[in-house]
Amino acid sequence: MWPSRTRTETVTCLACGIECPRDEAREYDKHGDRWDRADKTFEHLCKSCHRELCHHPRAELEDLLVELEAGERDRDAFLASYLSAVEERYGTLEEES
Repeated sequence: MWPSRTRTETVTCLACGIECPRDEAREYDKHGDRWDRADKTFEHLCKSCHRELCHHPRAELEDLLVELEAGERDRDAFLASYLSAVEERYGTLEEES
């Protein structure tokens, strides 16, 4: 038998921790590919936290974080290596006038 359409699934926002109805949340895929749904489970963000996200493409970000041992190194050492790697690969980060 099919589940009731009126049943509301509750999810927890991964950013702020509040619980909200699934239909009031946004799916989050840490790999940046929420359209490829095969064999995936998604985390969720409440609408407020989703609005605050940067929605620019994240190509190569996960690989770079793994390569630089994010979460396994001292914060200051990680940030220094991250900034160095980004500038080496993509140039300096300067605002356009």
